[in-house]
Amino acid sequence: MFFSAKSITQSFPEPQLSLTEFETKESLRPLNCVKKNLPDTLDEMVQDINTAVMQEDKGGYRQINKSLNICAFEDYLQGQTTNLPKLPNVEQLTPRVLRILGQNPGKFTYQGTNTYVIGTGTHRLIVDTSGGEPAWAELISSTLESMGVSLSHVLLTHWHGDHTGGVPDLLRLYPHLEGSIYKNEPDKGQQNITDGQVFRVEGATIRAVHAPGHSEDHMCFVLEEEQAMFTGDNILGHGTSAVEDLGIFMASLQKMYMQNCPVGFSAHGVTITDLPAKLKKELDGKLRRERQVMQALGRARTRGEKSITIQGLVTEIYGEALEETTRTLALEPFIDEVLRKLAGDCRVAFEIRGGKKKWYSVEAMPQNAGGLMPGPMTASRADARVQVM
Repeated sequence: MFFSAKSITQSFPEPQLSLTEFETKESLRPLNCVKKNLPDTLDEMVQDINTAVMQEDKGGYRQINKSLNICAFEDYLQGQTTNLPKLPNVEQLTPRVLRILGQNPGKFTYQGTNTYVIGTGTHRLIVDTSGGEPAWAELISSTLESMGVSLSHVLLTHWHGDHTGGVPDLLRLYPHLEGSIYKNEPDKGQQNITDGQVFRVEGATIRAVHAPGHSEDHMCFVLEEEQAMFTGDNILGHGTSAVEDLGIFMASLQKMYMQNCPVGFSAHGVTITDLPAKLKKELDGKLRRERQVMQALGRARTRGEKSITIQGLVTEIYGEALEETTRTLALEPFIDEVLRKLAGDCRVAFEIRGGKKKWYSVEAMPQNAGGLMPGPMTASRADARVQVM
């Protein structure tokens, strides 16, 4: 859950493009913007990210995210007043699951990244490694030593630095783990994780579930003996996760729901005691925001506007009285991501009119209507036709 300043610039409304520039542009999608639990001002957030973006982490692992992400504007407001409960540094959650706090609390990591030690024997499995904080390395070393326990496998939910940054410390503390670090789309020296892959230690069977959306490589893990899921950053103990691709993310939430796990162990925050309800709430919230966009497009059409810009949609949904930074850094990129998801569902399209990208609903419209008629979406772009006026 770390964020890059580069993605802020990618989140601003796109410049006007000629047809040639439009056709050859590598990606039509600006990345999402602004995680829910923001600092008091967006200006402060941008300064923090500009400071962090050039930092390199230990052992070559990056400490920043690929993209700066957003939830809805109301989530942003709610996040300002969230009071997070204090978590103990070490807590035995179940007979098979020990949580060790990552010692990296922050605006985007909440109380810190949760590390989970799983199993009942002398050799156990660990999920995620925090961000490389020395205090975390000392804590995990002393905790495992006091228990007479060592590690046999390291499973990483995804590539973000607050989950992978402690890997060099683990290899220093436990050299035998060389060759036993597992991650989907592995880095050098790591082993791959595939959907459905099973890991076993004494007292615990872990099944991998590929669930992208927060990141392309994101994995969840099911503890079969307890029918509990390690949800990574897809579902958090508090609030709502940041998302790279809304359509893919919603499909992953449905996949997670189908695992029928009552309990969730999140990478950030408290244990989720009713995971199905949390997943349903997350899906319902995303669908509600889709309805808001579709209703706004409908109102524009009723007024005689065939299509409308993202800036116009933001005004239609949230009103005129918006700070410019909130509009450009938060709401416009968020609405763009919702529109991309709706385009993947063949519910909206866009046209280039007067050098501007303008969106409209294609529901109940003739199939030969002009503009962009999207086909199946990938994580990066839609295949489509473009009409320039």
